[in-house]
Formats: sequence, structure tokens, C-alpha cells
Amino acid sequence: MNHLTLQTDLGIERVAELQAALQPHLEDDAPLQLAGDRVERVHAAGLQLLHAFVRDRAARGQTTTITQASPTLAAAARQLALAVSLGVDGTDPADMQPEHTTLPTAANGATA
Repeated sequence: MNHLTLQTDLGIERVAELQAALQPHLEDDAPLQLAGDRVERVHAAGLQLLHAFVRDRAARGQTTTITQASPTLAAAARQLALAVSLGVDGTDPADMQPEHTTLPTAANGATA
């Protein structure tokens, strides 16, 4: 298992640094733990990058876990509806069932 401590600032100004830190682990088959206890500042861009990284690794069958999410990180993830997918809400994303929404179409009686 590999470990990486997330930087204290995940603001938009620091996204390139975050990407550089995550990139070497993108195709690594070993499980990865991202320590989030030091995160003090978060912007949407930082969370979007984290989400894309976790999602892309999961698509390759690789496990990524954010451990000890700081209150700042957890609150920002909840605000952007990314807490479950990032695993910072106490729920295992593997236990979640996808929600299905049916949009009205002409085939099911809706009119344009």
C-alpha cells in the first residue's frame, strides 16, 4: 500500500501541484491512501481533480482511500456532493447503489 499526504492548500492556485503529486500514482496497481488530515483550504478545482483521480483509478480496478479527512475537506466535499464518491462521509462508495432518473421523452408520453 502506498501513502500520500495531501497538501494543506487545495485551492485553485495549487491544483498543478496536486496534479503533479497524484500523477505518479495514477497507473500504480498498489492501493493508495491519501491522508487528508492536513487540508486547511479547498476550492472546487482541487476537489474535482481529486474526484477525477479517484474515479480514474477505480476504473482501472485500483483502490484509493482518503483517510482522516480534515473537517475542511469533508465539508467542502459534502457541499459539492462529492463526499460519497471521495469516501469522506463515512460511507463506503462500493456499498452505494446508483440512483436512476427517468427523463421524460416523447416515447413515454412527454411532449416537446
